[in-house]
Amino acid sequence: MQVISDALASFWQIWSPNLALDVGRYVIAAGVMALILKLFWNAGLGRRKIQARSASRADVRREILTSLRTGIIFSLTGVAIVLGAMHGVFTVYTDFETAGTGCLAVSLVAIIVAHDAYFYWTHRLMHHPRLFRIFHRTHHRSVTPTPFAAYAFDVPEALLMALFTPLWLTVVPMHALGLFLFMAFMIVRNVMGHAGVELMPRSLADSRWFGWINATTHHDLHHSSFHHNYGLYFTWWDRLMGTEHPGYREQLRGEASAASGASGSEEAIQPSFRGDAKHRTTMCYCTSENLEIPGLVLTDHPGMTVDG
Repeated sequence: MQVISDALASFWQIWSPNLALDVGRYVIAAGVMALILKLFWNAGLGRRKIQARSASRADVRREILTSLRTGIIFSLTGVAIVLGAMHGVFTVYTDFETAGTGCLAVSLVAIIVAHDAYFYWTHRLMHHPRLFRIFHRTHHRSVTPTPFAAYAFDVPEALLMALFTPLWLTVVPMHALGLFLFMAFMIVRNVMGHAGVELMPRSLADSRWFGWINATTHHDLHHSSFHHNYGLYFTWWDRLMGTEHPGYREQLRGEASAASGASGSEEAIQPSFRGDAKHRTTMCYCTSENLEIPGLVLTDHPGMTVDG
């Protein structure tokens, strides 16, 4: 019994700070963003709202609960990283003698670029009809996302997202500060992408130097259209693979109305699914009266077309 007790104590000693860090950064980032939106809504942010409809209280409650669950899963991955570093599987150093600040900066940029690529391709994969229900359906229940939707994942999706950092650390040594800054950057950009309000300047749409940065509208269009804008931080992969929403630039400029799939009704709208799973899955928005708004077809074709 003493062996088990000691093992549990050791596990808790490692897990508790990781749990506090992963759940804490979500709560702080999402909470601060929600507070900013509330405080500055009447000062101008309300005019930059992307969709006509608003998330319901049930939406927000679901987003918070599923995001907290994801935070717990991420914290367990943190335990695996700590144990891996202790046993030489990963190289996570804490001094600047092993490598200087320049190496920290380069590795930080590299992990962000790599994570964007990982996110894009795993995101595309999760939209395959045979995987969507298992991996990604919960996240897309947030048709009109809020900052609290940042980690609103199904368990398999949370595990897939958590897998990136251990995979990266098997090939690239990282300073502990670099990992912390990466995690902070990830959650901040994540809550910004789900803010429901455009936080970037309109000029970003036509900027030669900064147009590759994803605006809030970019990911919001993914939630409302389902078939475009799979990237997380940058527009590179969507442009290269032809998956950027054709109306993204126009809407970011403020020249277009709410995206396809956004409804003016305050009524809760949730995606429902039907069809022959062997060949395709049809997704539609349905109100409580079961009225179909648009029908969207997720085919086996990687482009995923819209069934008008």
